[in-house]
Amino acid sequence: MHQLTQKLGSGDMIIQDVPYPQLGKGMVIVKNHYSIISAGTEGSTVVAARKSLIGKAKERPQQVKQVIDTFKKQGPTQTYRAVMKKLDAYSPLGYSCAGEVIEVGEGVTEFEVGDKVACAGAGYANHAEIVAVPTNLCVKINEDADLKNAAYNTLGAIAMQGVRQADMRLGESCVVIGLGLLGQLTALILKASGVNVIGIDVSEAAVKQAIDNSVVDLGLARSTSGIAEQINNATNGIGADAVIIAAATDSLDPINFAGEIARKKGKVVVLGAVPTGFDRDPFWYRKELELKMACSYGPGRYDLNYEEKGIDYPVAYVRWTEKRNMEAFQKLLQTNKINIDYLTTHQFDFENAKEAFDLVVNKDEPFTGIALKYNTDKAISKSKIATSGTSALGKINISFIGAGSYAQGNLLPNIPETNEIGRVGVLTNTGTTSKRVAEKFKFQFCATEENDVLDDKTNTVFVATRHNSHGEYVLKALKANKNVFVEKPLCLKESELEEIIEAQENSEKAVTVGFNRRFSPLSKKLKKALGKNPMTMIYRINAGSIPADNWIQDAEIGGGRILGEVCHFIDYLTYLNGSLPTKVSALAIPDSNNLNDTLNILIQFQNGSSGVIGYYANGSKSMAKEYVEVFSAGLSATLNDFKELKIYGKGKPKKKKILNQNKGQKEMVEAFVNGLLNDGKAPISFEEIVAVTKASFNVLESIKRGGQQVEI
Repeated sequence: MHQLTQKLGSGDMIIQDVPYPQLGKGMVIVKNHYSIISAGTEGSTVVAARKSLIGKAKERPQQVKQVIDTFKKQGPTQTYRAVMKKLDAYSPLGYSCAGEVIEVGEGVTEFEVGDKVACAGAGYANHAEIVAVPTNLCVKINEDADLKNAAYNTLGAIAMQGVRQADMRLGESCVVIGLGLLGQLTALILKASGVNVIGIDVSEAAVKQAIDNSVVDLGLARSTSGIAEQINNATNGIGADAVIIAAATDSLDPINFAGEIARKKGKVVVLGAVPTGFDRDPFWYRKELELKMACSYGPGRYDLNYEEKGIDYPVAYVRWTEKRNMEAFQKLLQTNKINIDYLTTHQFDFENAKEAFDLVVNKDEPFTGIALKYNTDKAISKSKIATSGTSALGKINISFIGAGSYAQGNLLPNIPETNEIGRVGVLTNTGTTSKRVAEKFKFQFCATEENDVLDDKTNTVFVATRHNSHGEYVLKALKANKNVFVEKPLCLKESELEEIIEAQENSEKAVTVGFNRRFSPLSKKLKKALGKNPMTMIYRINAGSIPADNWIQDAEIGGGRILGEVCHFIDYLTYLNGSLPTKVSALAIPDSNNLNDTLNILIQFQNGSSGVIGYYANGSKSMAKEYVEVFSAGLSATLNDFKELKIYGKGKPKKKKILNQNKGQKEMVEAFVNGLLNDGKAPISFEEIVAVTKASFNVLESIKRGGQQVEI
């Protein structure tokens, strides 16, 4: 299927053939009939992408700071990979569309194949022939609905949320500053609600368009002489009950002008992208004005549980969610309470989408709404897409399931370049990622179907998806008789672990989890120095906080930080002392979100060694993240953030310091591949992987039991 993409680095925009999207649980697949270009949001993205690197840096100072921080901590190689991953990626465009349901995912009951729907969401409602959308970002519309108008779904919901934040009453007056696409929709909804609408824009053409289509009761150019007085007269000397700012500008004029024209105790709602550093005097302070933000489509936006899992808010407590805002907008269209026909000033066939964006960027002629129309008669294909001219296979033939930031930065670049290794297929949730990764790292194809990467060509699978699917894909790979490398953790459920143990015993294939720290060059030096004596170990991790709404913290998707990351450190202590963990106890500091991500863990091992893991999310990020101390048979050693090793024994301490942090990712991938080439064995024993996984589960169990020791 075809999708419009753009590279952030070069600004190149292209419609390309990408794999058919994955149908996840709680999602629907939609064949697009129309999608709408947002001149504001998308236009700024496209303009930024076409700028030089210096221009991009000026527009994104926060991201530049992140790059500098990465350089300081991880060195030039990892920084370069992280930056180029962003710049070279095929970024999808679009976030508002309408079409027809052609597939329904597991757990979906409100949609059927053939339903007409309107969709929303960046990364979902893209400019593409086929899109996959979660149910809470998709609304059913009438069979006879005008799909071109319905495709304004996202913009309509954003405008609706702005109106709801203004909380207007019948007969009140509202000034809309900015009469672009979003401002026009806002004014239409306000007028349909019985509100007196005054529209203002710096463009006289936008004001004229609003007046000619009866969108506003009074329209004024911002440059109009005595504009504040005219607004005061139009509101019977009261001033505006509310001002909704739908403009996009770096100027402080909209926020300060809103203060001037709002009545005392009035409201100002920021719907567009404007700075809010208003002047305190003479208006904002003396009028005691209320400033409110309108968050995109409404309640549910940016909430993983709502948008991805489909968990709705109870209507009795949250009357208007983002989905209900979409439904209300579609109802206004269906009942002709608002007429938006005039908004679509330009329509392009999807194949000519680049011309449409050239119009947005170059502004060669006036425009408001730009619709892309799709060829709905085109046949749909789920076939894999060839990305490399070679079909050569080797002794080890690799396919990837999942290929996000970590895989692109640490796994894929470290696969050795040799004729003994074949690169077969790539399968990810998004076709754009699959296509770009397959092209960049010279895989034969990118795929839609799991069977394409689990066929006879592939004998080794790398699993680098979100944590909740690790266990599932490891099982599928083992049952298909493949070697498996899975990014940590191995799985999130004890039942999955038991199935994996059985599947591995039946297949006898190699399984490795991405416990990279044991492969660090400094780790190897440390282990060699310590020997095989029982030891005491301390591993302190200054992990830093991760917000509670991040997917990693979600028990179902990420498993939480104990299963998702602490397993790394359990494995590391297992590696250092050379025996398996037998008992675990753990205590976590209580926190308001019950995240259990600040804790102390005590582990006992078969050979008598013991280790303490201090995993702390409550510290300062300015401190080094990881620090290890080990004591054994008269030796002591410290390892500081995988950059500096000190070994204390007789005489002067032995020191080894490297310029850039090395956590062993490259060495780990090479060890896995070379092990398969040499003897078909994994570099970490399956027994260790199982024990570490069980220990991770038991950490959670011990916390539940108030720190009681749990046997593995």
